[in-house]
Formats: sequence, structure tokens, C-alpha cells
Amino acid sequence: MGVRTRRALSFTAIVLGFFMALLDTTIINIALPEMTRHFGGSVSQVSWVMNGYNLAFAVFILTASRLADQFGRKKVFLIGVALFTLSSLLAGLSTSLGMLIALRVIQGLAGAVIVPVTIPLTTTTFPKEMHGLIIGIWGAISGVAAASGPALGGILTQKLSWEWIFFVNVPLGLLSIVLTAIFIKESRDNTAGRSIDYAGILGITGGMFFLTYALIKVQDYGWSSRIFLALLAAGVLFVVFFFITQYKGKEPMLPLSLLRIRAFNSTSVSMIILGAALMNVSLLTSFYLTRVMGVSELKAGLVLSMMAVGSIASSAISGPLSAKYGSSRFAAAGMVLIGGATYSMSGLHAGSTLGAVMLRLALAGLGVGLSMAPVMSSAIRVVPEDKVGIASGVTNMAKSLGSVIGVAIIVTVLQHNTAGQLRAAGSANIRVIPGADVQQQAAVDAFSQTYKFASYLILPGIAAALFSDERRQRRGSV
Repeated sequence: MGVRTRRALSFTAIVLGFFMALLDTTIINIALPEMTRHFGGSVSQVSWVMNGYNLAFAVFILTASRLADQFGRKKVFLIGVALFTLSSLLAGLSTSLGMLIALRVIQGLAGAVIVPVTIPLTTTTFPKEMHGLIIGIWGAISGVAAASGPALGGILTQKLSWEWIFFVNVPLGLLSIVLTAIFIKESRDNTAGRSIDYAGILGITGGMFFLTYALIKVQDYGWSSRIFLALLAAGVLFVVFFFITQYKGKEPMLPLSLLRIRAFNSTSVSMIILGAALMNVSLLTSFYLTRVMGVSELKAGLVLSMMAVGSIASSAISGPLSAKYGSSRFAAAGMVLIGGATYSMSGLHAGSTLGAVMLRLALAGLGVGLSMAPVMSSAIRVVPEDKVGIASGVTNMAKSLGSVIGVAIIVTVLQHNTAGQLRAAGSANIRVIPGADVQQQAAVDAFSQTYKFASYLILPGIAAALFSDERRQRRGSV
């Protein structure tokens, strides 16, 4: 078998695991109403089918990266894919809501193992001159997985049943396991010791748990509530404890010298903004299509998949070009495009055509493709080669945290704007477009204001992207 064929099969193995882990962050959303009808329970309870996965994913991702670097990335990847496949099968066979939520938490832990390991496995499989192209394809698949989740979830739920959202992972996972076992070579960080940093694991796990949980529950508790502030304070304390352990530890899971690399810090900030931007556009547009324009959930999911189309078109180009010419300009241009597309959404109204929405989503997708692959490529290019694994963990954790932050902020802003517009409608102090009633116009105006706010949140990402690359020689170790 030729070298090219082996590389193609190796990359297929990596992509299959990566795709299903990212797909499951969004594929579930559109099936939540069907699960509510099947199991009963409140909307708040059923939402933990989604929240449980996202929480576990964010909490474990950095720890998984470190363990893979220490004990073998192929080995850890196989464990992650096997656990994800088994938990997917059992989730589809769940007999109660509690069982399903517990299995989704296990899925999230498995996803946290899979995603950060894919980058170092990829870079050790392909020669350095191909890294730009491969990271570009990786970025395209990342965008496709996130953006196509609602459409695929809607199709499977409507044509088959909600259980098939989980069953579809089983053949993908089994194929990934077989191909990985045969074609992927073992790799690890040879400078990392074998002792486990238990204090560091406790610090980062506690910090990410309390911060993520606080942001997930902020709509229930309120931003100024004592419970929310206490959770936030606990998260901050655990993060401080984590950095103290990393400073004093002999074999820390996160070498703090990485944080002295300005470009690496900028890529992390860029990924936080990208995670928030991607989630905000998807969430707002999903609600706009279903609540304002009266589109079905399935059709809304198909319309949202236009982001994936735009992302595919630009990722494969931006990856190799950014490796050659630098990432910062591509990443900044992508951020500008996402911000512009998000702002243009504020011009939509109840009578807008689906084509107008799809065009804006495609432009946002182009922006995601222009920025995601170059930022990830830069994150692994500016650090020493043996630290690619932990660098991938940090950037993926940043993206995950950004998604949670984005949802917490944008839902609050939308609720505030909706309440304000409804008060204005009640006092007849609102301009109504012909063909729309007062309440519908209030909703349109609320979404318009929220889209504008979401576009402003991307501005710090543009600044961070401009500093996300350094044309520098890698050092041998950190």
C-alpha cells in the first residue's frame, strides 16, 4: 500500500472521530422537543441532554490533551472513540431521561478526549509542508460538523426517530477504531514525564466546571444573584489554584512558558470569540426563522447548513495560504466578514425571503472558514513541536468556553431587547412595517438590536486575530 493511501486512510480515521464528536454539540438541539414528548419532564430538565454534553466537554478537554501527550495519542484517541461509540449506542436505547443525560455526560467526556488529539495525530501523520492544507481541511470539517448538526438532526428525527441521532455514530465510530488501529502510528510528547498532575487536573476541572455551569444556569439564577456570583467566584478560585500548581509543579500539565508566546495567547482569545460568534449566529438565526418567520425546525436546520457551505469553500483555501503567508490577515479578514454578516442580519424582517437569510449565513460561513483554520494552524505553528497536543487542548477549550459565554450573553441581551420592545409596543411607541402586527414587529426589532450587539462582540476578535501569528523559528522545547 502506498504512502498516500496510508495517509488518506489515517486522516479518514481521525476525521470520523472528530466529526461525530463535534457534530454532537449541535445535532441534539432540534430533537429536544421530541425528547420532551417521549420522556416527559420540563424544558429545563430536557435541556441537560445538551448542557450535560457541553459541560463535560469543556471540563475535561485540557486534561485529556495532557494525558494523550504523556501516555500516547493513538491509545487515548482509541479509548475516546470506543467510549463515544458505546455511549452513543446506549443513549439511543435509553429508557429514562436521567439515563439519557448521564450517557450524554459520558459522551461529552469522550468527545473531550477525541477532539484535541486530532491535531497532533494529524501533524505527526503528514509532513510539515502539508500541515497548512490538512489544517484547512480540518477547519472545513469543523465548520461542517457544527453547522450541519441542526439539519442532520432534523432529518433523522423527522424521517426516522430521535434515537437515530445517536445510532448514526455507531458505524462511524467502529470504522474510525478499525482504521486507527491499522494505519495510525503512536506518538507522544517525549519531554512530558509519566507522573500525573493531580493538583493541576483538580484546578482546571473545578475551574471549568464552575465557570461553565454558572454560564449555563445564568438565565435561571440571574447575573446579579448570589448563586451565580458564588459559582463564578468558585470557578475563579479554582483557576487561580490551577495556575499556582502549574507555577510550582515539577511536571505541570500546562507549561506556563507557552503563555509567554504572544501569538499563542492571541489565538486563544481569537478562538473564544470565534466560538461565541459561531454559536450566536446559529442560535439567533434558528430562533428568528422559527419564531418570527414561521419556518419549521427541519427547514430552519437546512437553511442554517448554508454556514457549512461557506465554511467549506474558504477553509480549504485559507489553510495552506495562511501557512505560506501568515495567519493574521486571513483570520482578521474572516472575523470582519463574520461581524459584517452578523450585522447585516439586523436588516431582516418578517417578510424576508429565505434566500436573503441563506446569503447572510453563507457569508458568515466564509468568514468562519477564513479564520478558524488559520487560527488553529497558527496555534500549533508558534509553539514547539512537542507541545502541539497541549496547545490544541487549550485552543479547543477556548472555543468551547466561548460558545458557552456567547449563549449566556446573547440570550440575556435578546430577552432584554424583547421585553423593551414589547413595552414600547404596549405604549404604541413602535413603528410597524406594513403586513406585520405590533407584537411581531416588536420581535423583529428585538432581534435586530441583538444581531447588532452580537456583531460588536466580534470586534475584540479582529484585534486578537491581527496578533495571532509570528513568523518565527520554533524552539526545540518549552
